[in-house]
Amino acid sequence: MSIDIGIDEKDRVEIAAGLSRLLADSYTLYLKTHNYHWNVTGPMFNTLHLMFEGQYTELATAVDEIAERIRALGVHAPGSYQAFAELTEIEEDKKVPSAEQMIANLVKGQETVARTARSIFPLVDEAGDEPSADLLTQRMQVHEKTAWMLRSMLGE
Repeated sequence: MSIDIGIDEKDRVEIAAGLSRLLADSYTLYLKTHNYHWNVTGPMFNTLHLMFEGQYTELATAVDEIAERIRALGVHAPGSYQAFAELTEIEEDKKVPSAEQMIANLVKGQETVARTARSIFPLVDEAGDEPSADLLTQRMQVHEKTAWMLRSMLGE
């Protein structure tokens, strides 16, 4: 059955491609954050362990919302490690970093997701895709705030 939601197919496919990059970045950041939750050590263990849990839990919900928006646009959402690796801008760790490096890496990851969301916004806006615009706005707010909080833990 054809989709007639007021956004032409070309725009829906382009928006979904951007959202697929956002999904890949978000899922990769989820994995990184969950890994850090498991492997953090040091004097800030309890604080970071709990904070990382809150962050990966939020990301788990976000990836579902992003994937469902891609599906609502009539496009299949990527869902494999290989697809995510090809689409993401977030780097994997080669080894378990120190707690302070974990925080710095997560700042970079949060900022990457915010930039990816922001890069899609002009197309979404031009196509009149308010649901995707709302999703992107929410994601930018979460990632910018989380990056600020993590950055604050590193001091000036």
